[in-house]
Amino acid sequence: MAMLKLPAEEIAAALASDALRGWTVQNGKLHREYQFGNFIEAFGFMTRVALLAEGANHHPDWSNVYNRVVIDLVTHEAGGITRRDLELAAKIEEQAARR
Repeated sequence: MAMLKLPAEEIAAALASDALRGWTVQNGKLHREYQFGNFIEAFGFMTRVALLAEGANHHPDWSNVYNRVVIDLVTHEAGGITRRDLELAAKIEEQAARR
């Protein structure tokens, strides 16, 4: 099933929700930065997110430097942000809240 790019108004409404607190749109992608106490905490978080992403078959563009993790989500084949990105972002937030 093809994913459709969401209108800006729908993305803005989702970002205003508690489920996506801290997420923004940067360069046409959902964007979030996390900071942890140390590298091990950051890497553990990335491992949990990797399992979520693999299960959803939707993989983030991300990076890690020491205790910081930067995540960007976009559905490339749709040419923008889709419901799939919003859903994965919400699941990532659930993981972040568990730290």
